[in-house]
Amino acid sequence: MIVVSNTSPLCYLAWIEALDIMPVLFGTLKIPTSVLEELTGRGTPENVRQHFIPPPNWLQVKQFSPATNINLTRLHRGEQDAIMLAETISADLILLDDRDARQNALDRGLNVTGLIGILTTASQQNLLNLTNAVEKLLKTSFRIKPQLLKQILEQER
Repeated sequence: MIVVSNTSPLCYLAWIEALDIMPVLFGTLKIPTSVLEELTGRGTPENVRQHFIPPPNWLQVKQFSPATNINLTRLHRGEQDAIMLAETISADLILLDDRDARQNALDRGLNVTGLIGILTTASQQNLLNLTNAVEKLLKTSFRIKPQLLKQILEQER
C-alpha cells in the first residue's frame, strides 16, 4: 500500500506519543520534503521535532518538483506537495486533516483519511485505546466538532 502524509497527522501522533502505530498500519509512509521541513522547523514543538530528526526509518522523504496548480493555491505548501506527490506516485491513500485539503484530494480522485480515521483504525486493531488517545489529543491544538467527537467515542463503546 502506498501512503502519503501531510504534516498534521504525523505532528499530532507525535504529540500524543502514538507515532508507533504508523508503520504497523501502513508500513512505509511517504512525505514530500516540505512536510519534513514543517515537522522539524523552528515553530514546531520540541516534543514533536525530536521524533523526526532524523526521520524514522519507516518514513520516506520524497524530493520532487511539484507543478504549480492553481486549484491548490489556497492550501499550505505541505498540503499542496502531499497531494501532488500522492498523484505523482499513484498513492493508495493520503493522510490529511484540513477540510479544504481533503476536499481537493477527493476532487482529484484520491482516497483520504485523517487523524481520527487513523486513530479509529488503530483502535479497531487493538493498537491503542481510542478514548485515551482522544483525551490526549484534546489537550493539544487539534480541533474537532463536538458532535463528531461524541459519535466516534460512542462507536468505541
